[in-house]
Amino acid sequence: MREVVDGVFELRLGYVNVHVVVTDDGLVLVDTGLPGRTPLIERALQGIRRSLGEVTTILLTHHHPDHVGSVAELRKRTGARTIAHAADAPLITGAIPSAAPAGLIGKLAARLMGTVEPTKLDQLVTADGSEPIPGFTALHTPGHTRGHLSFLLDRDGGVLFAGDAAGSRRGRVASPPRVVTADPVQAGHSLARLAELEFEHAVFGHGRAVSGMAVEAFRKAVAG
Repeated sequence: MREVVDGVFELRLGYVNVHVVVTDDGLVLVDTGLPGRTPLIERALQGIRRSLGEVTTILLTHHHPDHVGSVAELRKRTGARTIAHAADAPLITGAIPSAAPAGLIGKLAARLMGTVEPTKLDQLVTADGSEPIPGFTALHTPGHTRGHLSFLLDRDGGVLFAGDAAGSRRGRVASPPRVVTADPVQAGHSLARLAELEFEHAVFGHGRAVSGMAVEAFRKAVAG
């Protein structure tokens, strides 16, 4: 577990990141990784002298299995209030079954990721710019999925949780891969919208955090 800024930790679980935020009201998890990752998250929390019992909220950026894979078990074990966008909610709760992956590569990837257990959601985000919990602004950044959310934390000059609205590689920011993005054009608009904000730090579902006027990396990505 790596501390990005005071009280914001990045936990890399294979190729995907889970983020932990320490607040006055307990711990907030942003995404949960692939199925079966709860023991790894628990061990990582113990490494910073915290416990699963302190998790009060789970914020989900979108419905893809590598981000919601462990949410059902974590919600059961912690009782945490679980929040996602209304447009992605049916795929998280199981009201709409996830589409079967296409092609040999897609089927192989699905087998490697495992089966995601559906779960209830306690709160749905419907309004862009709303505050689902104190200190966090929910930003509707569709494109990667219809209900993709990014979150802006009011701390240390602003910390953006980009989810898969963007990724980073060696300090450079880019749009999500087209092959796993529902609407690449809309994803481009969302990236441009994030570049109009002000934040010092950014963390991602994939790739390492960027600190120090991180928004400039987004603006460079949009400018091409």
